[in-house]
Amino acid sequence: MSTQTALSAHGLVKRFKTGRSQIEVLKRVDFDARHGEVTMVMGPSGSGKSTLIACLSGLLKPDQGQVTAMGEDLWNLKAARIDRFRLDHCGFIFQGFNLFSSLNALDQVALILKYKGFSRSQARKRAAVALDEVGLTPRLRQRPSEMSGGEKQRVAIARALAKDPQLLFADEPTSALDGETGQVIIKLLQRAAKEHGAAVVCVTHDPRLEAYADRIIHIEDGQILSDQPATRPAAAPAVPQPELVGA
Repeated sequence: MSTQTALSAHGLVKRFKTGRSQIEVLKRVDFDARHGEVTMVMGPSGSGKSTLIACLSGLLKPDQGQVTAMGEDLWNLKAARIDRFRLDHCGFIFQGFNLFSSLNALDQVALILKYKGFSRSQARKRAAVALDEVGLTPRLRQRPSEMSGGEKQRVAIARALAKDPQLLFADEPTSALDGETGQVIIKLLQRAAKEHGAAVVCVTHDPRLEAYADRIIHIEDGQILSDQPATRPAAAPAVPQPELVGA
């Protein structure tokens, strides 16, 4: 497993206007993430963790600081090039799933691959493989309204993994799920790192997920309070095979 640095950030500052004043949400934050590792960013609501992930992934421009991702000085790129960077290198998983209500699981995943330039048949074949990897082959033709929360989140993970991203960002991916299903989801993210070599950055406030991280960063009030390797239990949680239909 490679531990090469996938992205690094230095001196990130982000402010938001509220009326006549400004709130500094990130306060000169330094950060890095490595291929093959799950980096867990933990902190209470309002700590700046979601803003951090947005700045790292090209979704939100910081007011100060630099982000180097896959060798690119991200915020020195033109807007169209940043969009292309996200398409080529990044996968995203959000707590709200962000699925299209009219599309079945197969089409949800195939759509993003078409944007990457795959033909319709290639996109559907690759989408089917990605959905099989997360245990959803029996649900290929199901629309979101016919799926459980765990199934919808696994569609979102398959959509992210189908692109074979080097950077995978997850923002509170388990917050809408029960504890058992949430563990299924974080184990799939762990597999993305260990089997696909992605640098996985997962934002959460759920301490139950710490056992699946390689590294845990605690952020509060826009500042990193601690950054340390995860402490593994005597028997670290096994990464499951995805035979979890109905989760």
